[in-house]
Amino acid sequence: MRTIRRPRRAPGRGPSSCSGAGLAEARTPADVVRLAAGADALGALDTRIADCFACPRLVAWREEVAVVRRAAFRDQAYWGRPIPGFGPADARIAILGLAPAAHGGNRTGRIFTGDRSGDVLFAALHRAGLANQPTSVAADDGLELRGTRIFAAVRCAPPANKPTPAERDTCAPWLHREIALIRPTLRVVVALGAFAWDAWWPAYRQVYGVASPSPKPRFGHAAHWAGTRGPHLLGCYHVSQQNTFTGRLTPAMLDEVLSRAKVLAGLD
Repeated sequence: MRTIRRPRRAPGRGPSSCSGAGLAEARTPADVVRLAAGADALGALDTRIADCFACPRLVAWREEVAVVRRAAFRDQAYWGRPIPGFGPADARIAILGLAPAAHGGNRTGRIFTGDRSGDVLFAALHRAGLANQPTSVAADDGLELRGTRIFAAVRCAPPANKPTPAERDTCAPWLHREIALIRPTLRVVVALGAFAWDAWWPAYRQVYGVASPSPKPRFGHAAHWAGTRGPHLLGCYHVSQQNTFTGRLTPAMLDEVLSRAKVLAGLD
């Protein structure tokens, strides 16, 4: 693999909270643990996530994609960094995905923005009254979420959309801290796909101090689990092109999950 220079942020791209990055870069798994634990607000956490270099394979891939680029986006400056969460700090619903898309979030700097999966997800959020517009094309396009925050189990775009278990575990402290920061208002987590469903249980144990159920509930579309503490967990097939193009996940199916999430969160 070629040696690639670290990409610079382009003006107007990526989360605005990431100004001042470079002051606390995570270079090792131990750095991730320390810096995540020390973030006392979402803005600080977002900044630290965007300056994570702890997984060499993911760093090399995200930066290569940001330099080589897809032909359709050849003239655009890619974000090429980890992707922080997006949405209000007092969210009652959290949507947990797998990882950013190489030419979606890795390009735009915002989760699920600029790719086909995001087209489906944000259109559904708009229908549910959880987003102010049905499209998400760039980080400065005016999109706002209502009562909902979106983040991923792994914050960097992985090759073939498949992070390794080690990469998942290295990234987990970012997820755990983000959930802890929105814990006071969080009522429902919607897991998009089995990977996100599985990533929830270590987060649940870490943030809420409760052992995961045994046996662990199996992922399935519209699966619903609720423990004695913490938010409800809803399963939803991932909004991937493979699922939406084949009809495995239809707009109506997604609408039903979001409607259920709103009821459980007290937003309906």
